[in-house]
Amino acid sequence: MHVRLLRTVGAATAAYGTAVTLWPELLARPSRLVDAAGRTQAHTRTALRPVGLRDAASGAALLCAPEGPALRTAAFVRLAADFGDAALLGCTLPRGARGARGKAVGVSVVWGVLSLVGVSNWTLSGGR
Repeated sequence: MHVRLLRTVGAATAAYGTAVTLWPELLARPSRLVDAAGRTQAHTRTALRPVGLRDAASGAALLCAPEGPALRTAAFVRLAADFGDAALLGCTLPRGARGARGKAVGVSVVWGVLSLVGVSNWTLSGGR
C-alpha cells in the first residue's frame, strides 16, 4: 500500500469536497449543469452539495484512517465513489455537455486510478 499517495488523494479530495459543498458551482460549471446564462439553479446546488460532502468525508477518511485495514477500506470507498461517478456522469450528463461529459469521466477515472495504485502493491513507474 502506498500510504503517502492515499493521504495525498485524501487531502485533495477532502478539500475539493468541502469546496463543492460550500460552492456547488465548482462542480456544476465544468459539468455544464448550468442554465443558458451560466447560472447554477437552486435545485442543482441542492443535488450537488451531498456529492461534495461525500467527497469531503471519504477524503478525510483516507487522510486520517490508521494504516492497515481501515485505510484499505477507506481507499475502496473512494474507488467506488470515483468509478461510480465516472459511470454515472458518463451516462447521465446532458447531451449538450459532451465535452464536459468526457472531462468529468476522465477526472473521475484518474482519481480512481490514483486510489487503486495507492491501495495496490504497484508502483507508479509500472513495476511491482
